[in-house]
Amino acid sequence: MQKKSVSRIVFEIINYCIMFLLTAVCLLPVIHVLALSFSSNTAAAAGLVKLLPVEFTTYSYQYVAGRKEFWNAVLRSLQRVGIGVPLSMLLTILIAYPLSKEADRFRFRTVYVWIFFFTMLFSGGLIPGYILIQNLKMMDSIWALILPIAVSVYNVVLMLNFFRGIPRELEEAAQIDGAGHLQTCFRIYVPCALPSIATISLFTFVGHWNSWFDGLLFSNFSQNYPLASYLQTVVVKRDMALIGAGDLQALQNISDRTVRCAQIFMGMLPVLVVYPFVQKYFVKGIVVGSVKG
Repeated sequence: MQKKSVSRIVFEIINYCIMFLLTAVCLLPVIHVLALSFSSNTAAAAGLVKLLPVEFTTYSYQYVAGRKEFWNAVLRSLQRVGIGVPLSMLLTILIAYPLSKEADRFRFRTVYVWIFFFTMLFSGGLIPGYILIQNLKMMDSIWALILPIAVSVYNVVLMLNFFRGIPRELEEAAQIDGAGHLQTCFRIYVPCALPSIATISLFTFVGHWNSWFDGLLFSNFSQNYPLASYLQTVVVKRDMALIGAGDLQALQNISDRTVRCAQIFMGMLPVLVVYPFVQKYFVKGIVVGSVKG
């Protein structure tokens, strides 16, 4: 085994220190929010809570779990993710597969690439988008939250570059056996691209779950808000129209900060649960799917 040089050891120590600091910067706020959510209202109001709960209590979670509006928003977000992620992945694959071919095999490939690239630089704008959704009669529907962001050009670029790294011999062998383009795409390319698909699915899932502005924009009634929009309205803006008389009485016995932290943590919990299952594909999907020179 080759002995490490002094400069290499110093480099690794500095690297470990930087990674530790970055991890702490990302992790400590989450731990603080979790500790606040399990602390009493007096301890939170006095600023006594740091990284561990003070006067442990679950009353904030009981309050949040008892709110019908909260669970309606959770179901709305689950519906959005359940439809939006598979639809987005299907469209991404169907777009990336032909665009991954060479120009001599797909004559207008360059034209389509420039069309998609143009949408990355310019968009119709907020007001035209709102008018379009309104004229299509999609206000307060789940499709208003899914269709406008169904295709991400950035995800298409990742996927098509991953497809371009798959050996062409596999496609030729499938075509010799009589496979068409759809069979080749879903039986050859998709199984080989699982790391990239897992990574892009995670991006899409997080994007749908955390998106709040479109829920406020395309929903006229609060019962149609996804979870992120509901949290933004109740936790950030504190819209009193969403708080009943019984809630006002309960808020006298709990801290606004603890309830806010409980809702934030419950909102981020699905992402924390999903990420470990796709983490092993994450680095490979990004590196292999990156733009090649």
